[in-house]
Formats: sequence, C-alpha cells, structure tokens
Amino acid sequence: MAMNAWLPRIEAGSEPKYQVIARAFAQAILNGQLPAGEKLPPHRSLASELKVTTGTISRAYAELERQGLANARVGDGTYVAQARSRELPPAASGYATLRPGAVSAPPLIDLGQNVPQSTEEAAALSTTLAEIATDQRLAAELLQYAPEAGSMRHRLAGAAWLGRAGSPASAARVLVTQGAQHALASVLRAVTRPGDTVLAEVVSYPGIIALARQLRLHLVGVEIDQEGLVPAALELACKSLHPRAIFCVPTIHNPTTATMSEQRRDAVAEILQRHSVLLIEDIVPAMLMEAPPEPLAVRMPEQAFLIAGLSKSVAPGLRVGYLQAPSAWCSKIAAVIRSDCWMTAPLMAEIVSRWIESGEMDRLNALQRARIDAEHAIANEALEGVAYRHATTSSHLWLPLPEPWRAAEFAAALRQEGVLVKTADSFVIGRNAAPHAIRVCMSGAVSLDALARGLALIRTTLDHGLESGMASSYAP
Repeated sequence: MAMNAWLPRIEAGSEPKYQVIARAFAQAILNGQLPAGEKLPPHRSLASELKVTTGTISRAYAELERQGLANARVGDGTYVAQARSRELPPAASGYATLRPGAVSAPPLIDLGQNVPQSTEEAAALSTTLAEIATDQRLAAELLQYAPEAGSMRHRLAGAAWLGRAGSPASAARVLVTQGAQHALASVLRAVTRPGDTVLAEVVSYPGIIALARQLRLHLVGVEIDQEGLVPAALELACKSLHPRAIFCVPTIHNPTTATMSEQRRDAVAEILQRHSVLLIEDIVPAMLMEAPPEPLAVRMPEQAFLIAGLSKSVAPGLRVGYLQAPSAWCSKIAAVIRSDCWMTAPLMAEIVSRWIESGEMDRLNALQRARIDAEHAIANEALEGVAYRHATTSSHLWLPLPEPWRAAEFAAALRQEGVLVKTADSFVIGRNAAPHAIRVCMSGAVSLDALARGLALIRTTLDHGLESGMASSYAP
C-alpha cells in the first residue's frame, strides 16, 4: 500500500476490531486529518497492513458510511465525505478510542492548500458593498445580463490590472472570467480539439492536468530546471510533437517557485514563434509582486493568451479573472464563455473593478506581502540549513527531500503528526517520474504560531530520518 495513506493504530482491547478501526478513521476525519475527497486505503491493502481480515475492513468502512463520514463508489473505492459539523460518537456506542484518553488529536496544520491568508479583505468588501447599495441605479444594473466578455468598464479595469505586469493591452483584448481556471478552460475550449497536443512544464499546476483530461487533450510535460522551461527540451518537443499550445507559469512557478530570466524568456518566445505554438501564460502568482517581470506574452502578442486572477493575491472566493487574448481570438473565446456560463457575475466584477480603480487592490496586496515576509522569517529560522526553494513574494516553498526519504513516506509521517503538505506527484504530468519533493504552503496555517509548529515538525521529521520517523508513526 502507498505509504501516503493514513493508517490507524490498533491496540488490544475487548471491542471488535472493526469498531476500533472505524473510530480511528472517524477521529481522523472529524479532526481534519483526512480531508473531504480523500480516498481511503483499499480493503485488501489495509487488511494486510493491519493484519486483519478484509471483512473487518469492510465492516469498518460500512460503519463510516452509516455515520455519513465516507462514501463508497462502486469500482473505485471509498472516499471521505464532505465535512459536516458533528460530534465524535460517544464511547458508550461501542467504539474504542485510538489510545487511552486520546479522544481528539491536536488541531490540524494544513500546509497543503495554496490560499492567501486573510488580512483586511472582508472589511474592504463590507465597505464596497455598502457603497454599491447606496446607488440603486447601479444596483439594478448589476442584476441584469452583461456582455459575455464583461462590461467595457470592467474590461478597462482588467486591462489596468494586467498593465501592472507590463502588458499594455487595450480593453478590447481583455475578457472578464470567473477566475483564472475559468479563463484557462475557456482558452483551451476555443483553441484546441480532442486529440491535440498541449505542452506544459513537466511539474505543473494541477488545473491544466484536470482540464486536459476532461477535454481529451494529449498533455506532454517539458523538462524544467532552476529557471523553468528548458529551451532545448522545448525545441525538441515542438519539432517532434507539433503541439497546438503550451501552458506555462514563467514567474513564481507553481509548485517549484522558479522564475525565468529575461534571456530564458527571449529563448522560449523565439522557439514558440518559430514553431507557431500558441502560448497560454499564467501570471496569477506574479500579481503579488510590486514590479513583476515582463510576461512572455508581450514578446508574442498575436500568439499569446495572458491569464490573471485573484485566488493567490486576494481571496479565492472572489471569482474574477482577466484574460488577455489576441484580437483574432476574442470573439471565439467570448462565445465559449457565453455557452459555458453566459457571463461573469457583474457584482463580482464591479467589486474588483472598484478596488483596482481606487488603489485598494494595491493596498491589499501590500498587506499580503507583509504577511508573506513574516512567514518567510519563520521559515528561515525553522528550516535553517535545509535546501529548500522559495520566492520572496510567494507563500509556498518547494522542498526537495534528502535521501532516504521518499515524498509519499515523508508526507505520511507528517500527516501522522497532524501536518498536511502536497507531494510532487500531485503536479507531475503523465507517467514522468515525480521528484522526491513536497510543496509547503505557509499561508495555509491559521496563524503564524501554527506555521512555526508545522515547520518545526517538518524540520524534526527531516532530522530524524526515515527509519525513526516511520517507526514512530506506523508501529501497531
């Protein structure tokens, strides 16, 4: 069984083993140690690991289903159900605690989710909504249909926002979308057909992997180094595969934090232009920078699509993104948006437009940068001497693991201690070998104190090594 799976401990007692196992999983689910959507270990593998029968595991999983904590999918396995507010079953119900007196685990430290930490966004939202509410004419207008590409005022705001990254596009080439993922999906639906080859960094944003699968595209990973895409590897892929498009994140790459130099950007743009490959460039992570590097798209404006959103710089729930497209493609992408969701909600676009126009967005971004500076100060102390990669305005770290650690085993050991991280295999395209590395999202912690505890556990696990770490976590 893959060692990234969470495993319960079983101690001798008078209760039936299936109840002990069910309660252990219930505790882990309710504590957040096993998040919604997580696949539970296969019956046979878990039975072998815990030295019980498959029937015992089946009864334990059935009990979790009865409580609404898990869902069985025929032919696919058993998954943790969506989170619910509920108490642990009382001991009188026949369940045994995992360890004597250990009814609950320490609070989970989630360093796996890449989201910005809250600063003053909620207060800004309250103020903006109150301002909108005083203008009944505008309020009525925002409740009506808008053009699929967004109103011209909202597109102007988007052009201004993209202009911060050095992209001088006119509003006529900017479309308003429901976040960066929607922008990416709209471009792929407009420019590709099933079976087309699309390139991306071999370690890449998981959203492109999911979309390629959904749209039946042939997604191929291109070798990367400390700066991102390797030009020689890109040249070979373009010559041999004749790709339709490439998706890349040249500034603060997710997950490796790599940023291309100007020379590398020139080389990549020249290759793409020569082979007539469309560029889909994601600058979402770059938008937190005060002065982002000039996008690749500026070098090839009639062949490139530029995507920006707010999920990493403001708040993931503010579903507004901006897509800059070549003039020839704007109407086609607008048609895709219309058939997909008709339009982005005008109220959401209005909120973001006001923040861009007033300078509020810059202020909120400055607060995020200050928070990230504090996170990096904690990481510098906790991980002193550890060879990890980071970018000054990124809240995530990329940590290559030393021997003999393997990413799945390391993540499993951390999970047993109540710390969640993402392993490299979550980002690898196709059957390429995943590096033994983890992504650590510092902003996922609920507080700086929680971040310090989580990073300390990572450091301790690294220092103790594979044998001692796994032995303490998996001993029956």
